Amino acid sequence: MIDFDPGTAAPTRETGQRNGGDLVVETLEALGAKTVFGIPGQHALGLFDAMGRGNLHFVSSRVENNSAFAADGYSRATGEVGVLFLSTGPGALTSLAGLQEAYATGVPMVVVASQIPLDGLGARRKGMLHQLDDQKASAANVTKSQRLIQHASGIPSAIQDAWTEAISSPQGPVWIEIPQNVLLDPIVVPPVEDALAEAFDNPPRVELIREAVKWLTTAERPAIIAGGGTRRGRGEKALLSIAEQLRAPVICTPGGNGAFPWNHELSLQSWIEDRYMTDVLEDADVLIVIGSSLGEVTSNYFTFEPRGRIIQIDAEPRVLESNRPGLGIRADAGQALAALDQALAEADAANTAVRSWHGTSPEELVKESLAKVKARLESQDLAKELKFMSDIREAVPDIMQTFWDMTIAAYWGWSCWDAREGQFHSAQGAGGLGYGFPAAIGAAVGLETVGKPSRVLAVSGDGSSMYSIAELATAKQHNVPVTWLIVDDGGYGILREYMVGAFGKATATELARPDFVKLAESFGVPARRVAPEEVGDALKASFAADGPNVVVVETLLKMFGPTHLDD
Repeated sequence: MIDFDPGTAAPTRETGQRNGGDLVVETLEALGAKTVFGIPGQHALGLFDAMGRGNLHFVSSRVENNSAFAADGYSRATGEVGVLFLSTGPGALTSLAGLQEAYATGVPMVVVASQIPLDGLGARRKGMLHQLDDQKASAANVTKSQRLIQHASGIPSAIQDAWTEAISSPQGPVWIEIPQNVLLDPIVVPPVEDALAEAFDNPPRVELIREAVKWLTTAERPAIIAGGGTRRGRGEKALLSIAEQLRAPVICTPGGNGAFPWNHELSLQSWIEDRYMTDVLEDADVLIVIGSSLGEVTSNYFTFEPRGRIIQIDAEPRVLESNRPGLGIRADAGQALAALDQALAEADAANTAVRSWHGTSPEELVKESLAKVKARLESQDLAKELKFMSDIREAVPDIMQTFWDMTIAAYWGWSCWDAREGQFHSAQGAGGLGYGFPAAIGAAVGLETVGKPSRVLAVSGDGSSMYSIAELATAKQHNVPVTWLIVDDGGYGILREYMVGAFGKATATELARPDFVKLAESFGVPARRVAPEEVGDALKASFAADGPNVVVVETLLKMFGPTHLDD
């Protein structure tokens, strides 16, 4: 016997009776939400029934983890808040790995999860379907905050507060739980007419900006690391101005890829894992780090040993000085960069100070450093990999957004991808598999919703693609314009490479996998298999088509040699 009778408990159109589910939908619409991702569930049926009376567009994934990735991709592509509806227990728990990526990367999302009826909460094990001891505690590691709503009248304010928190820096997902009976019981609360959510201000402290300017106006060799917070804070314009005022070389982390013009004379691009770049950053007498913790990848696997002073700007106070001491400025990256830009413009010394790297100009240093990286790569028998990535870049339109799974091609993309006018998105925040395709689905839906060109590219390996293969059904059902490039090397390629390098052999990295072309076609999704040298033409043809499609390339790509290891 189930504990919910749709015939008696749900609100009906005949009576016109509204319930808590209607308040959820009305509030989200008032806040500007247009699309919701998720999967229906028993305790959430009142919520989904109410959505049928509203104007929200629902995209039903096949696995909750992928629903979270899709809401993440929607938010990254559009700059809007991603909204996720979850069912109780297993459905809520299955979403957590996707939410970890959003939390680690600072993606604003509002997550509405159903819960068992109020009278079962706190009973430890009353025997209700999907019951957990404390469901929201499970989300505590992967969301900014968690709320349990116990009365329908509290729904509008709680969602409005959650939305405000999600968009306030440091941005991230916020978790709301609503028990089944609160969603279903009739209410006397009037319809929600308006809701307002504005991000909390997070400016830098004036004295810290003043101190930063003192350091920078006397620096001979300033340099900048632009992390993901630069993009989240929309600080690209101020970053460019600061770099040009200081004549400071700029390197972007994987998350910051695209924050600075790729071919600018001060751009070190994104070769953050190369020792030549580490050498430059170590030699800087003042290093500005924006929206980055100087973590594992950014520090070239913790081999980075700076000799100069560090100015670190981040909205998340726990990040500041977590890996290196410095002048920590807790602020939204965009606001901090704008304040620093203005303060530098007002300081005459910023424009007159000598910028010289031991007799070499900053611009020449950048040119020489990039040439060294290029020469290193060309000495490593990587012609196939370099051409493969170049062919993809040439095929992808300048404005197209791309979504990359944790696969060797993505690891190359972290360093070599020129985002141009599009955006580069990857799962490097948490590093879980399966991100690329569902995130791209969410992005394409979002871009179409806001009236922008909606074709996007997802890139996965054969291992990571199996995490999200079920979403071919979602892409087909909604006719989503996603091109999915699957690079099939017969296993977990990067782990194979790591294990062979460390132990001389790989264990448990080889995979039985399907015929991806036939599998995609079984979903009604067009697919083709091409040789590596044909990938560019295949992608161009796929981009010109309608709806979802798949390109499969069977090849073994190698990574460039690590530069953080002792020779």
